[in-house]
Amino acid sequence: MNDNLYSLFESRFPADRNQPLLLLGPRGTLTYAEAEATSARFASLLVSLGLTPGDRVAVQVEKSPEALLLYLACLRAGLVYLPLNSAYQEREVAYFLQNAEPRAVVAQPSSLPWLMPLAERLGIANVFTLDEVGSGTLPDAARGCPASFPAVVRTGDDLAAILYTSGTTGQSKGAMITHRNLASNALALHRSWGFTPEDVLIHMLPLFHVHGLFVACHCVLVNGTAMRFHAKFDARRAIAEFRDSTVFMGVPTFYTRLLADSGLDAHACAKMRLFVSGSAPLLAETHVEFEGRTGHRILERYGMTETGMLTTNPLLGDRRAGSVGPALPGTDLRIVDDDNRPVATGTIGHVQVRGPNVFAGYWRMPERNREEFTSDGFFRTGDMGSLSGDAYLSIVGRSKDLIITGGYNVYPKEIELLLDELPGIQESAVVGVPHPDFGEAVTAVVVPRLDETAPGEDEIIAVLRKKLANFKVPKRVYVVQELPRNAMGKVQKNVLRDRFKV
Repeated sequence: MNDNLYSLFESRFPADRNQPLLLLGPRGTLTYAEAEATSARFASLLVSLGLTPGDRVAVQVEKSPEALLLYLACLRAGLVYLPLNSAYQEREVAYFLQNAEPRAVVAQPSSLPWLMPLAERLGIANVFTLDEVGSGTLPDAARGCPASFPAVVRTGDDLAAILYTSGTTGQSKGAMITHRNLASNALALHRSWGFTPEDVLIHMLPLFHVHGLFVACHCVLVNGTAMRFHAKFDARRAIAEFRDSTVFMGVPTFYTRLLADSGLDAHACAKMRLFVSGSAPLLAETHVEFEGRTGHRILERYGMTETGMLTTNPLLGDRRAGSVGPALPGTDLRIVDDDNRPVATGTIGHVQVRGPNVFAGYWRMPERNREEFTSDGFFRTGDMGSLSGDAYLSIVGRSKDLIITGGYNVYPKEIELLLDELPGIQESAVVGVPHPDFGEAVTAVVVPRLDETAPGEDEIIAVLRKKLANFKVPKRVYVVQELPRNAMGKVQKNVLRDRFKV
């Protein structure tokens, strides 16, 4: 038996390989037959260069059909795929290449002036280019290679990918993702979200991240159907395509931009069956407003680079604003206190998880791995949350975002929810900044609604004093035009802590 993830995909491809995999608008379509042939040529090329199963292939390119096919090629050849954010600069890429020691690098042509000397210094002999339209030295070199390539035999424990965490605190860590991790999660999501042969997904996410590469693409590949494949998010185009599609996956920012377009209404979404949000918390207000405009309740789920998806609001059942739903089948989830003891229902604690989707550990960091896993095999996610009586999970923030002020614990999410309810405030973020007396001072940062004036600092503090214990009330409130976010829309609280420290 071959546990290579590509073998799973292949077994679910349509019998007629001339069916479309990618719908590319003006560029036409890319069929499953063409995907098989091109990914086989890429795999054949890499193997011809001497790469063997387990070798890493670092990829820092813009989104294109060929970029997706390169990922499939690495799976087929048993190579370990290492996607890198296309916005990373030379210094960041140098760290990843030094740490992962890839045998090959595929990059944007514009990176070559600094990448070639770096690769030479690190002894990386194979450097290729791939641009946003699918051209470059990689497809050129693969053009004459064989168009068939049997998937290399892999066990479920063999690595399929290494994804580096965002590194907001300290150096980035490489999460080792196995074929079993990815296969189990793909099948669990496919079942939980009710995919059928009639489904067409709109793909406007980046390919260097779990959401776009693993969640969206894998659901389509195990379903054997098509996706509308776009280089980036465009609200107007998305709304137009809702009329001929069934599934949309996005980050919360996508949904706020959709709501800002007057074309979003129930008629535009009449054929859609599922809207999924993830990668960052969805404001309850966005959830409610979207339902009011379209008749659809956004399905919010929760996951991490290290684990894939862990929970999901149900396809059929109560999708609760502010909750990420119960654990997926096969995933064990618990909430514990600082001493690793289970807490009572509704009590905030540390979120821990275990299951076939949980990663194999961090690349070349054995000591860190011993710290991150409990003696009974649960991974310490670093998130804080609580479970309802019917096992719906609510995330209140990262443990590193916990504010300890005057010896008291403050969970930012509790304050953010109150701030977001105030008139004139679009969204907020609460952080702790160093304070000589309290250790940390609770500090709020708010974004005013478009064309509205946010209440002033004194007014906000006065309102919160009536609703919160005094130690939770922000010492300062700052108004900004937007919150700093990473590529997937997560608020970068470390940036806010640095910006507003006294």
